[in-house]
Amino acid sequence: MSKISAAITAVGKYVPDYVLTNQILETMVDTNDEWITSRTGIKERRILKGKNKGTSFLAINAAKNLLSKTNVDPKEIELVIVATATPDMQAAPTSVYVATQIGATNAFGYDLIAACSSFLYAISTASSYIESVKYKKVLVIGADMNSSMIDYSDRTTCIIFGDGAGAVLLEPNEEGLGIQDEYLRSDGIGREFLQVPAGGSIEPATEQTIKDKKHFIFQDGRTVFKWAVSNMADVCLKILEKNNLTINDINWLTVHQANKRIIDATAKRLEFPTERVMTNIEKYGNTTSATIPLLLSDYEKQLKKGDNIIMAAFGGGFTWGSIYLKWAYNS
Repeated sequence: MSKISAAITAVGKYVPDYVLTNQILETMVDTNDEWITSRTGIKERRILKGKNKGTSFLAINAAKNLLSKTNVDPKEIELVIVATATPDMQAAPTSVYVATQIGATNAFGYDLIAACSSFLYAISTASSYIESVKYKKVLVIGADMNSSMIDYSDRTTCIIFGDGAGAVLLEPNEEGLGIQDEYLRSDGIGREFLQVPAGGSIEPATEQTIKDKKHFIFQDGRTVFKWAVSNMADVCLKILEKNNLTINDINWLTVHQANKRIIDATAKRLEFPTERVMTNIEKYGNTTSATIPLLLSDYEKQLKKGDNIIMAAFGGGFTWGSIYLKWAYNS
């Protein structure tokens, strides 16, 4: 029997209709298009509007987009993992609701929270389920409604984040395609540099935490930038070394879309050609768990069966890592 690997066999995406441009942000905070673009590479981001809509709304629509492009019956899906930093609510998993709403009534589900690295961690987890031969169809959705934790009077964070979701279906492969290797890391030293201080078990919501704006994201940009560049580059080099690969063997570099300067600095450290670095940050901003699956969806038509892809991410906590995969299909 050939070795079973987990391959991505379909992708889907969803971004909200509302476009928050740099020009609109100029009317909200003390900033301007040139300042934002030169420092982040972002021109616009999508924001989810509407009552009673949350991360599940984004995830459901990304999953429906994926299913509309395949012949897969949602009842065949056995597991739904929602990678997110902004679940709908505490206690009740977003993934379980998503599975029910898309008709995956035979699936179990759970949320995986690892900040901007959530999607990579979820792919690693899903891959293990497939390789165990116990499951044949696992849906992984990276989705975040970042606008739910953004202070739109704070110009240091409101210019960066957007809302969106991307979905991938993983299935068994015996051709040597799919997930080849991974190198995932974390370090609790990063907890103080990127966080939403209140709303968890340490500091539950009170009138005072709301007044103090502790339910909005805080980021020490300088520290996060330094750690992100060095660690994303390091894990990419590590996975190349582990698999006896060089930059010339890699068709695409797919890195977390946190900031264009971080993306460029990572590629420069790797001496990776810019034309083979996937980017869409100018359209969506930082969508946290959704950046990598959104890239795969946007670039799907350019990907060819057998392409070598390195995915890398860095997030709060700190969490980071890299995954090496061989693309499994031609679109």
